Amino acid sequence: MHIRSFSIALVSAAVASGAFYAYRGASPSPAAGTSTAFTTDQSRSLSSANVYSSSPKAGPSSGTSEQAPEPIRRALVLGQDSSLYTGTITGDGPLSKETDDLGRKVLEMMTPEQTTQKLRKNEESWLVGRGKGVVRYDVVQIPSNDPIEDDHAEKIIEVPQTITSTDDGSSASDWMFWGVFDGHSGWVTSAKLRQTLISFVARELDSTYKTALADPSLNFPTAESIDKAIKTGFLRLDNEIVHESVAKVQKAQSKLVAAELLAPALSGSCALLSFYDSQSKLLRVACTGDSRAVLGRRGASGKWTATPLSVDQTGANAAEAERLRMEHPGEPNVVKNGRVLGGLEPSRAFGDAVYKWSIKTNDQLHKSFFGRGRNALMKTPPYVTAEPIITTTKVEPEKGDFVVMATDGLWEMLTNEEVVGLVGQWLDAQASGKNGQNSRTDSWLTNWFRTQKGLPVEQAGSDDHKSGQRAPIRQQQWGVKAPQNERFVVEDKNCATHLVRNALGGKDQEQLSALLTLPSPYSRRYRDDLTVEVIFFGEGITTGNVTLNQEASASVSDVKAKL
Repeated sequence: MHIRSFSIALVSAAVASGAFYAYRGASPSPAAGTSTAFTTDQSRSLSSANVYSSSPKAGPSSGTSEQAPEPIRRALVLGQDSSLYTGTITGDGPLSKETDDLGRKVLEMMTPEQTTQKLRKNEESWLVGRGKGVVRYDVVQIPSNDPIEDDHAEKIIEVPQTITSTDDGSSASDWMFWGVFDGHSGWVTSAKLRQTLISFVARELDSTYKTALADPSLNFPTAESIDKAIKTGFLRLDNEIVHESVAKVQKAQSKLVAAELLAPALSGSCALLSFYDSQSKLLRVACTGDSRAVLGRRGASGKWTATPLSVDQTGANAAEAERLRMEHPGEPNVVKNGRVLGGLEPSRAFGDAVYKWSIKTNDQLHKSFFGRGRNALMKTPPYVTAEPIITTTKVEPEKGDFVVMATDGLWEMLTNEEVVGLVGQWLDAQASGKNGQNSRTDSWLTNWFRTQKGLPVEQAGSDDHKSGQRAPIRQQQWGVKAPQNERFVVEDKNCATHLVRNALGGKDQEQLSALLTLPSPYSRRYRDDLTVEVIFFGEGITTGNVTLNQEASASVSDVKAKL
């Protein structure tokens, strides 16, 4: 990796096939009546200086020789080799051309206010006043692809006593679901999961709980049967997407039908689903792919500890690679360069049917309906499964546990400990900001505030990286070197937005603005789609309702409670 540093560098490392470089813009004052100029004194040599013009504002001549100083704006120049420069534009007119003579794209950088507006555009926060262990959850999405390939879903289901028996004689319990879905090769599969996955899983759980209730020796399902129900829900939905769609297409023999029905099968999506049963206080996290969930719990020292609740399932994960080799003996390239058959990074996913269909089905559909052929290394499909790996954790609402769920776009930028520490920092700021006057909706907050440098989190041990989690590669690519206490800020009421802000730059406003200024498809060279959920457990005020937290949500008129 080629790395160069500059005193005003936005970032100082190669990203993908190119690099971020910085330059200091210097522009002479333009003569009256001429266009404003964008000039460069570049940090690597070019044959000549380049000037970018912007259209002047129309207005009457002042008639005097003295003029007010030209306004200065920040700008980006994106090279064809993926290099990125920062500089200045003088004047207040719009750019007259978006591409310079060297084919580089010129963009005006977002202001800090515009950056914050974009960060908060899709944020939601919900207050859960049901008195059953969950007090709030925050969610935000920041697209990189256009349209965004991530999706998410939330659902709270009140379960009557006819389905689950309670020890305390109460009439009902809550099943709470949160899901984040990281699509690839399109948005269709992740959208399908948003629409249907929770319903498929809830249906299997309903059957399992009813069966246990009918058995006098059980009353409550075994842990194994609950896990099996969740896995069955995942696999039945994937079977519908991948195999039942083929049967319908073959029956219809229509390319129009094939285009509609096979779309969720041909693209793919990872899935991370959390299921909380308010009666047992057990949180189950089912992971298919490389999204990640992490538990934050305060330790005896007063700092938070970060516990991963999932493992990144990719070809680079030694356990997943070994599983694939055992399932496909005699195929040395079943995992190649950390990818399944050298192509697909997640080793578990919904859709991605070309890795699941038989060779016969792949060839038939390729010949009759669409042009995407199978991988040349394919011998014994299926290679990819939607079966999740499930972890079970006893939640302690009385201690203020929280869980962060996010697609891999966040974990490319922050470690587990940084994420948990940032949430802890945010909680401290919210509690201390109340000045001892807790409102009904914020009574769950506890002022843990302590004056200290860095994040309030225990650092990982030396063996923690053996759990399958990948390192935050973007920090290395961007050349992030500042210590934690110099990198992070608390500026947002929505905790998920707080995490994304700090993942993209935090106190480094220039980096944050640059990364959010870049439009699709250029932005994908530097960052992925981002979907983040933060679930807060606690003992809050019981209202019986799930209500939108207006101060931490974007202005949305037609939102409905997730119940």
